[in-house]
Amino acid sequence: MNPKPTEYIRQTRENYEKLGFEPYHWFEADSSPAFTTPVKSLSDARLGLISTAGTYVHGQVAYYYKDDTSVRAIPSNTPISDLRFSHITENYLVEARQDPCTVFPIEALNTLKEAGKIGDLARNYFSCMGGIYSTRRVVNELIPNLEEAIGKEELDLLLLIPL
Repeated sequence: MNPKPTEYIRQTRENYEKLGFEPYHWFEADSSPAFTTPVKSLSDARLGLISTAGTYVHGQVAYYYKDDTSVRAIPSNTPISDLRFSHITENYLVEARQDPCTVFPIEALNTLKEAGKIGDLARNYFSCMGGIYSTRRVVNELIPNLEEAIGKEELDLLLLIPL
């Protein structure tokens, strides 16, 4: 028997209604992003990671469920057992809590680096809350916060893992 696919849009709307929020409006960009050819091969590049799964390290403050635009730096050598998750769409985190690498693949990236497939890894990876109701706050707060944090890592490539 095949499991039913997750109806993400319907479930998100229902979750927001249950929490008493206004209906969720999906962000639409004004234009498609420009395609950029990587300057370095992956085996020579320094790779970073952003996850929108609300990942944080045990001891850090968890994400607030509504419109949390903060960013958590997660050292790339963090043990998997220290990863935690807090997200407005809690039902999507069952698998992440069972296997954090499904949304924050620290082990896979370390394995690829050790095998010489990736040149280097960022000192810190980053996480944020993917379910932010306010488009204005995403544009004016979250994106600048991510840009500032990522800019310090001197990366060649960035892996985005959306939830």
